[in-house]
Formats: sequence, structure tokens, C-alpha cells
Amino acid sequence: MRKVMTAAAAAIVLSFGLSAAAPAWADEEPAKADAAKGDKDKIALPPFPADASVKQVTHVAGKTLNYTATVGSLPVRDEKGKKIAEVVFTAYILDGPKNPNRPVTFAFNGGPGAASVYLNLGAIGPKRVQFGAQGDSPSDPAILVDNPGTWLDATDMVFIDPVGTGFSRSLVDKDETRKRFYSIRPDIEYLSRIVYDWLLKNGRMASPKYVTGESYGGYRVPRITYFLQTQLGVGISGMVMVSPYLEPPMDTAPDFSPMRWVTTLPSMAAANYERQGKPLSAAQMKEVEDYARGEFVTDLMKGRRDTQAISRLVSKVTGYTGLDSEFVRRSGGRIDTRAFLRELYRGQGRIASVYDSNVTQEDPFPWAPDGRRGDPILDAIIAPTTSAMVDFDTRVAGWKAEARFNALSYDVGENWEKGVELTEATTDLRQAIAADPKMKVLIVHGYDDLSCPYFVSRLVIDQMPISGDAGRVRLAIYPGGHMFYSRPASQASFRADVMQVFAAR
Repeated sequence: MRKVMTAAAAAIVLSFGLSAAAPAWADEEPAKADAAKGDKDKIALPPFPADASVKQVTHVAGKTLNYTATVGSLPVRDEKGKKIAEVVFTAYILDGPKNPNRPVTFAFNGGPGAASVYLNLGAIGPKRVQFGAQGDSPSDPAILVDNPGTWLDATDMVFIDPVGTGFSRSLVDKDETRKRFYSIRPDIEYLSRIVYDWLLKNGRMASPKYVTGESYGGYRVPRITYFLQTQLGVGISGMVMVSPYLEPPMDTAPDFSPMRWVTTLPSMAAANYERQGKPLSAAQMKEVEDYARGEFVTDLMKGRRDTQAISRLVSKVTGYTGLDSEFVRRSGGRIDTRAFLRELYRGQGRIASVYDSNVTQEDPFPWAPDGRRGDPILDAIIAPTTSAMVDFDTRVAGWKAEARFNALSYDVGENWEKGVELTEATTDLRQAIAADPKMKVLIVHGYDDLSCPYFVSRLVIDQMPISGDAGRVRLAIYPGGHMFYSRPASQASFRADVMQVFAAR
């Protein structure tokens, strides 16, 4: 996930990326200099335990799946071979005879600052805990149950927590951590190497390989894929990008560009249709999408001095969003995301989530002029996901680390390299697709997501050259928001679309 703050800063703290988590190095007290070894840079931390495994069972699509869950870590080393970080993973491997043709999928969440727990225990892992929907609460029982949306019948899965998230940790100082782990390109490089190292350690180099990621993890996916292809010699059979933050410049454009408003209007309209009880579908959304591409762009480009254009904008945007027409007029038909979330339920004293604007909570500061509050979804997801993942790692799997688990880390986002909001992943996406004519790509979104609007991906795909089979790059959109998989019907549709990707191989 990525967190939306200001137009520029919003870029990166979610597919998520937030918690009041301490820095990765905050609990690391430098050890006293070892006079004998002269190792002044050593950081005193309790060592991670050895990898731990547990046998488990889940059920999906009428099948009983026996599998082994393993929690463990892999080292990150510098140019001299010194260990500078430890990256924790959770792997689910189907039991039974080893099949060299069985795929393995590597999964990342985003932020930067999010652990992989959201894809793992929410979307595609063999077990899940409920979070992310209207009415979910931080104090709900963090109990894992079989996940009807799991991919385990089609692929083994490895969930990777980048440095500073989950239990993964840096072993170097703050400045070196920023340089090596909280920077755009180094992030891609070391995570790609973790994928390579896991394949090597587990004898899976010959397996078909897939990469999936959510939000900023979706930004990572094509870049990791292309780096694996061209630098580490690892071919990827398919990519699945979940609510991806794919083309950041589109939503950080200055006022003279219409793209900031074009890309969010369809998601605002989708939320309005849901409030009216209208089912969301491609047919339902076609009218507003056509308007956003056409007359809306034209009238936006005519500027604020064209009163007739403004009148048309106000009328259309009011109808599509369900907002008060006077507010739309004051905004010139240009609806800022944060203003939209504040105005939508102002009369009810509630606030809406940027990740799904139909998920709300009471506004703790209803008269504050600046909309001072947290996000309804983010406020509710940290507790159940953290509790469920820590309980699984330490009690169920028996991997008893002496460390804090960071499901969402504000610190990672705040210390991240500046400029990610001005970079894009489309270049690597195009290059990776061109390099492998057999690769399949699925990009999925929730209609109501305003943090990573689906219309950005629609526009990106439509501008891409067709390379081979036009259907091998596909966009699917479901009712719901950033974590549409919190809705059972949307998760079922998502699973069905993903199964087609694996079947195509």
C-alpha cells in the first residue's frame, strides 16, 4: 500500500507504509568495541533463530492441501561479503512428490514500509485473518482460518519482508541503511538477489517463477522482474500486480495538467454508484471512463476563465461523484482526493478511507479545518495483521525471534529516498514484456481505490505497444478498494483470473 499525504509526499508510504514503528536500527545498541577483533562497527543484536517449519492443512476449491510453512531469514551482504542485513521470509510449499514443473511465486507488499503480511494473510496465502472492510476493528480476534482465495493449489509461495518491515532488519548504521535499503534502485537490486538466493538455497532454479506485489510492491514487480531477467539470469513466467503504484507522475502533475483529475474521477464515480446500490462492472463504468478521456480533458484544458467549460464540469462531476454542487463549483470541477474524502461524509460526522472511500469511521476532529485524522482502514489493520503474523511465526511455526514486528513502518517511508514520486515502473514493464514473449501479465485493481486509481493502469496499458498476443497483458477490476480482496466475491474473481495466468503456462 502507499500512504496518501500531500500531493508530493503522498507518493510512498503505503500499498501501505505506515505504523508508528521504530526505525529498523532503533533497538540496535552498538556493541562495545572488541579490542581483540577491532570490530568497531558490530551491532549487538540477539541472533535470529534457525529456519523453523510446521506442517499445515488448508482447503480450497474442494481440495485438501497439505503443505509445509517455513519461517526463516536470508542474509544481505556487501561487496566484501560482510552481512549487512537479514531478510525474513515465509514460504508455503505443497507436500508430496517434488514436481519440477510446479511454479513458485514471490510476493511483496509496498509502502515503502509494508511487510508482506497483507498479501499473505489477506489475499493469497493459505490462511487469512479478516481486515480492511467496513466494520472491521483493531480489537477483532486475530484468528487464522482457511483462505478461499489462496493460490497454493497452483503455486508454492514465498512472502518476503524488505528491510525495516516485519522482522527484517538492517545491521548497519542509519546513514548506511538509508543508502543500501531505503533507496529506489538498491531496493530492487537486493530484493532481486533475495529471490535468487532463495531459489538457490531451495534447489528451485528450474521451477517456473512468478512475481506478485501490492501497491508499491506492484511498482517493484516489473522492476524486479527485469533485473532478474537481465542481471541475475532468472526468467519470470508471469507478473501479477495488485493495486499497483505503476505510474507516479500521473497523480503528482501540476495544475495545468489534467491527469491528476482524470485518473481519480472514475474511482470517485464508482464509489458513488455503490452508494446508490448499482453493481460495478465494465459496462457501468464505461460512460464515466469515456467522459474522463474526452470531454472532461477538453474542458479542464480550457481553464478556469472559460465559464461555459466550468459549468459543464460542475454539472458532470456533481452527477458522477454525488458531491454537493456548490462544493464542486468552488473546486472548479477539480476534486482533490483529500477534499473528496472529507466532504463525502461531512454531514454525518464521518471520514472516508483513501483506500476505499466507502469504508468510514467517526471523525475524531469534525470541526478541524485541515481534516486532522488517521485513515479508517490503516487505523484498523495494523493490530489484527501484526498479532496474527507474530502468533503464527513464534507460536505456530516456532520461529522465536527476539524483535519487534513492523507490519507498517512510518520510519521506512520517512527515510526513503526522495524522488520515488517522480519515477515510474512502466519502462521496465515494457522492457520485461518485450524480452519474453511468453510472459503473462495481470494487473488488478479495486474500483473504489483512490490511493492507486485503476484508471492510471488503464491509460498505461492502452499506450503500450502490443507485443505478440494482445491478451497477455490484462487489466481486471473488481468492486472494492485498495484491498478489494477483503470482499469475498472480489477475492473469488481475483483468484479465478490468477488461475488463468498459471493455466496459460
